[in-house]
Amino acid sequence: MKAIVFDHHGGPEVLRYTDMPEPFVRATDVLVRVRACALNHLDLWVRRGIPGMQIPLPHIPGSDIAGEIAAVGAATTRVKVGDKVILAPGISCGQCAHCLAGAAVPLVFLTAWHMLIARAKIQPCETVLILGAGSGVGTAAIQIAKLIGARVIATAGSEEKLAHATKLGADVVIDHATKDIAAEVKRLTNRRGVEIVFEHVGRATWEKSLASLAPGGRLVICGATTGYDAKIDLRFLFSKQYSILGSKMGSKADLYAALEAMNQGKLNPVIDKVMPLEKCAAAHARLESREQFGKIVLTVAA
Repeated sequence: MKAIVFDHHGGPEVLRYTDMPEPFVRATDVLVRVRACALNHLDLWVRRGIPGMQIPLPHIPGSDIAGEIAAVGAATTRVKVGDKVILAPGISCGQCAHCLAGAAVPLVFLTAWHMLIARAKIQPCETVLILGAGSGVGTAAIQIAKLIGARVIATAGSEEKLAHATKLGADVVIDHATKDIAAEVKRLTNRRGVEIVFEHVGRATWEKSLASLAPGGRLVICGATTGYDAKIDLRFLFSKQYSILGSKMGSKADLYAALEAMNQGKLNPVIDKVMPLEKCAAAHARLESREQFGKIVLTVAA
């Protein structure tokens, strides 16, 4: 089979498109013939090397895939829904368009759903600041917040991305490349601030995110793509009664709830670019430079 492999950490150039042995299917395994694979920021961290975490090398990267069931382990007579295999009729069935959507959905919609609904407990008519609208989780968060009935303020770093965010449902947009996020949020909310900040950027936006909160507001965070060593003034934390909520992935129930909303046409994955698997290094470079709006999906020929 063809695969993307790296045997040492580094930039996109370490990724190799090569032949690998077919996997051995154990009694409890399901073999999926991959047709599409979506990139996540996690793939960049894994490729570069995550501090404090040893990843066995050589390594085949990837988190979200979609395709057809090719074989089932000998101990089972039918495929069962489990932690890693999701049967989603109409989303992932081996047909190209469905596989693109199936690969682009799981990680970002699961993460955003868990952040906003399970952790931040978003309510209708609340105002939410969503940072990095062009990211996968950003595009998912805009749609989920609007589904609940919230007002969305979204940030992005270019006029093109701001236009995309508006089309996706954002009520107001802020160019974080030219404007002070916190100052703009205060202006747009009559100095009050927002009830929820959807944070995944980290050090670069942390102080502005906290300054954008209304008294009693909640900041929910799932990542730190620009750095993890952020600072906080504890006086504001207790005097303003802020809540800081960590969030990691989500539950199976969160994912199924998001998939059900998708099947009803209420949520849709946003696909930035579709590229063949052998162009994985170029896809990593595009994601790393933050050129994309939505998900980059790699496809595998049948």
